[in-house]
Amino acid sequence: MSTNGVPGVPAEAGPRSELVAAAAALQPLLREHAARGDDDRAVPAEVIRALSDAGIFRLLTPKRYGGQEADLRTLTAVSEVLGEADGSAAWVAMIISVTNWLACLFPDQAQEDVFGADPDARVTGVAAPTGIGERVPGGWRVTGRWTYNSGAPYATWAAVGALLKDDNGAVADQALVLIPASELVMEDTWRTAGMRGTASNTLYGQFVFVPEHRVLSVPAASEGLYPRTAREEVLYGASFGPMLLLCLLGPLLGLGKAALDVVVQAAASKPLSFTVHGRQSDSVGIQMQVAEAAMKIETARLHTYQATLQVDQAAAAGPLDYPARAHLRAQAGFAARQIVEAIAVLLDAHGASAFAETNILQRIWRDANTAARHAGLIPAVGLEVYGKTLLDENERVSLMV
Repeated sequence: MSTNGVPGVPAEAGPRSELVAAAAALQPLLREHAARGDDDRAVPAEVIRALSDAGIFRLLTPKRYGGQEADLRTLTAVSEVLGEADGSAAWVAMIISVTNWLACLFPDQAQEDVFGADPDARVTGVAAPTGIGERVPGGWRVTGRWTYNSGAPYATWAAVGALLKDDNGAVADQALVLIPASELVMEDTWRTAGMRGTASNTLYGQFVFVPEHRVLSVPAASEGLYPRTAREEVLYGASFGPMLLLCLLGPLLGLGKAALDVVVQAAASKPLSFTVHGRQSDSVGIQMQVAEAAMKIETARLHTYQATLQVDQAAAAGPLDYPARAHLRAQAGFAARQIVEAIAVLLDAHGASAFAETNILQRIWRDANTAARHAGLIPAVGLEVYGKTLLDENERVSLMV
């Protein structure tokens, strides 16, 4: 069964299919501007406007603020469809959507600061604790530099990581702090081979005051302890680490499907040089490579949607336990690796012309290989985390589980 072309996901109608259809309607626009976004190192403004108008950035924002209040599976399906057209645009849409969700884990006053003042607020963020917070009356003074802040030019708020020090200078907590984007400086540092349009630049702030209510303890959040008021909003009971890691797979799935589509379409007329085959599709070797790649992409998709379904179903019952979260962390890295391997096989089949600047395959290859190296998708870390639980080893190597 499938829904919206997603094998392994039960067919259903309703809000999810409508949101995915809205994303699919944006594909021509995203394809039209993808190369320019890659050249300019920023998703074009007209694409950002279209994503906003379609409600994509509000996918995980509460209904009480005019959002969709959807779920992780919906975000994944939407960003997969967007990723078929442009990996960078899909990544920015996904990051803003999920960081808006993250902002809703903060105390109610912080949510009001962000979305009460502006229902169309766009939050981006960097979880790495590369800032330092020092206690002052009413909150913290935070200084730091935060790299790889995807979607930085389009953000109105930033959720950034900081180590909070007590009065003696010792680290008291690791936290995420919410800061208006206007109080931070953006440094143009994102010069990469892939995902260039995400404009994942560096944010810098010095002695920025952060009130107490705009602080979220990461160790507490990783165990499902959120300082928000309990409401009948199931989405915001979802597990912290799995939400922030599994969301990264949607754009990658879209890139994998896009690569498969390009290679399959080209094989119908592209000759296989130095052979008797006038078409690649006549070659048993090419047939096997395409089948292998398709199976890898399907494997990644099945892992991804099984994992996102588990997160969504558990949200109403409370946080997932650590072994379950460890398994999800392993699935995320495993799925990402399957996509990268599939695209490598497809480029082997297509041949050297895949790397021509005019061929979309080279951008897909660059984008996927960059995105899959996100710290949250490193396969070795996920396998270590999961392997320790299987072997009853209690060492915890990451808070992002």
